[in-house]
Amino acid sequence: MRTTLDLPDDLFRQVKAKAALEGATLKEMLTRFVESGLRRPTLLTGRLARRSRLPVILRRGKGIIPNLTPELQDKLEEEDDLAKLRRSFGR
Repeated sequence: MRTTLDLPDDLFRQVKAKAALEGATLKEMLTRFVESGLRRPTLLTGRLARRSRLPVILRRGKGIIPNLTPELQDKLEEEDDLAKLRRSFGR
């Protein structure tokens, strides 16, 4: 199917140059870009339809590491400070 695209001059030059470097036609390059764009998740009311989950780091055989909340961070820092203090006194 034929269609007309109105692209900014700079964008057109970039696509044309990329096509030439890859030995492809402008039609092949634009078709590839449109196809790859259609494979991406679509936007629904400004939000991604499918959101990727944050990675969860598993401890070796011991389950999920808890989220680092400000309270937990304070507790860990206090434990670390006390351990350093004990080492400085040789205990």
